[in-house]
Amino acid sequence: MSVYQKLEELNITLAPPAAPVAAYVMYVQTGNLIFLSGHIAKNPDGTPNVGQLGKNKTTEEGKQAARTIAIDLVGTLQEAVGGDLTRVTRIVKLMSLVNSTPDYTEHHLVTNGASELLGELFGDAGKHARSAFGVAQVPRGACVEIEMIVEVA
Repeated sequence: MSVYQKLEELNITLAPPAAPVAAYVMYVQTGNLIFLSGHIAKNPDGTPNVGQLGKNKTTEEGKQAARTIAIDLVGTLQEAVGGDLTRVTRIVKLMSLVNSTPDYTEHHLVTNGASELLGELFGDAGKHARSAFGVAQVPRGACVEIEMIVEVA
């Protein structure tokens, strides 16, 4: 099943990338690697999904936020590959920053929200290396931020 068939099956519509809110670009390609800038968790209305894991956000809420970030990342990736996600040969790595209290230890479970969706969409090519960190804050107070590195044909 193609990535586009999977998106349709999961009822996922990709949005165009958001405009950067500071001095950076949304993605850079060098050789066959595309580096996608960090995307923050957003609510359905586009506002930041704010909160801190271990304080006022549950692990399940964080996991759902990470999943929505993965959808946004794939939308940005679609633009980066000229509208052809079949060019993706591998999701190489995710880096996840989880806005959390000092004693929160389930960052890896939060990040699974993104990792699991990428695996569903891209199959074996969606299996990736990753890092998940707890941080004191994320831009705009968002609960999670994720960046991604992708290999393309």
